[in-house]
Amino acid sequence: MTLDPSKFNRLNVTDTCSVWNVLSSVVLLSAAKSTNCTFCCTAFVQYECLDKPRKTYRQEDVELQARLKREQAHGQFSVYHIDIDDLLDVEVLQSRMNLGKGELSSIAFARRTNQGFLTDDKKARRLAETSLPPDTVQTTPLLLGWMLYNQVITDADKDRVIEEHNRFGRPLAEYFETMYLRALELRLMRGHE
Repeated sequence: MTLDPSKFNRLNVTDTCSVWNVLSSVVLLSAAKSTNCTFCCTAFVQYECLDKPRKTYRQEDVELQARLKREQAHGQFSVYHIDIDDLLDVEVLQSRMNLGKGELSSIAFARRTNQGFLTDDKKARRLAETSLPPDTVQTTPLLLGWMLYNQVITDADKDRVIEEHNRFGRPLAEYFETMYLRALELRLMRGHE
């Protein structure tokens, strides 16, 4: 499925990797909130982000956890519990693809609540595309592309997003650049209609 930066669902259930990728850039998060994008997560994702034991803690991890706690105190990344029936959803379990509980619970919750599912995990995205309605499976680069397409973020902002993202050792810089070019292409095509 090709992502279209002219479309973006503003209500999002996030998995662990997308929580970290959105929080890695103050510019990206601020712009998303200015467009009334909201992010929530399941209790499984909350556990993976804040409580799951880690072999090593980097300073970047500590900062991202602090950002998550701060955003939660201000109403973003609200935590929701899911029912066992959500996880027993046959389609999700049959196609599990060795995904973690965070991704599976996020897909199940997005499905039950008709929200977008924000993931930057390729396996989770493939599974979600078979379980969720079209145009509800989204990525952090798509979020950036949508804001560029709608001119919420400028070229200079895009560069700052990538710089901030890279400082945290996050892996999406090339995808941000690709989505940036796609957003510009669609804006140019829109201008010629």
